[in-house]
Amino acid sequence: MADNYTTLLVEEREDRLHVRLNRPEARNAINHVMARELDNICASLEDTPKVLILSGTQTPSGGVFASGADIAELRERRRNEALAGINSGVFTRIAKLPLPVIAALDGYALGGGAELAYAADFRIGTPRLKIGNPETGLGILAAAGASWRLRELVGEPVAKEILLAGRILGAEEALELHLITGIYPAEELLQAADALADQICRQDPLAVRITKSVFHSPAGAHPVIDQLAQGILFESEAKFDRMQEFLSKKNADRKKTHE
Repeated sequence: MADNYTTLLVEEREDRLHVRLNRPEARNAINHVMARELDNICASLEDTPKVLILSGTQTPSGGVFASGADIAELRERRRNEALAGINSGVFTRIAKLPLPVIAALDGYALGGGAELAYAADFRIGTPRLKIGNPETGLGILAAAGASWRLRELVGEPVAKEILLAGRILGAEEALELHLITGIYPAEELLQAADALADQICRQDPLAVRITKSVFHSPAGAHPVIDQLAQGILFESEAKFDRMQEFLSKKNADRKKTHE
C-alpha cells in the first residue's frame, strides 16, 4: 500500500495505519489527487478495519497539517465540481470509518485541512496549531463539513465566529473548547497519537466499532439501536473471554488480600 501514493506517505501496521499528507511544496494543501488517494485509503480501511492516524509532513516553513484546499485548483472549479462534493464526500467517508480516526495537528490546519480534522474522532495538536475556516474571505463557504460538524464540536456561537468572521483558534483556545484533547511538543506529537491508538487497540475491536456506530446514530434511533447493538455484543466470544478474564483476576486479587 505504501508505494501506491503520490501525495500521501503511508505506514501500515498490524492494528493501525499512519497516513501523512505529503505536499510540502504546497504546505500540504489538499488537491483532487490527495482527495482521491484519501478515498483509496478509506476503501482499504473499510475492507480491513484499523485505527487511522492522520498527520502532515514537515514543510520548508515548518510543521503544517494542511493549509487548506489547493487555492489554484479551487479557483478554476465551477458549479459542477462544487455539486460533486470532491472533499466533502471523502471527509464523510473518513468520519464513517469502522474504527476511530486520530488527527495529529501541527501548525496550520485551515480550510479543508480543518474540515479533514473535524471529520476525525480525536484531535491532538502542538503549541503552534492554528485551526479555522477562512473560506468566506475567499468568496466561498466551508462546504466539506465545517458548517455542521463545527457546531457540534465547539457550539454555535464559536462556530459562527469561525465560519462567519474568520476566527482562527490557537492551540490553547482549541483545547479549552475541547476541539483538541491534548497539546504536545511537535517532536512528541506522533508518539502521543500512537499512545492514544494503543489505548483504543486494547479494547475489543468489535465493541469499539459498534460503539462508534451507535454514538453517531440519529437521536430517534435510541434506545432501540443501543439494545440491538448490545444484543450482538452479548453473543460475541470476546465478551465471554474478557469478562471471564476480569472475574478471574478479581478473584485472584481477593485471594491475595485474604492470605
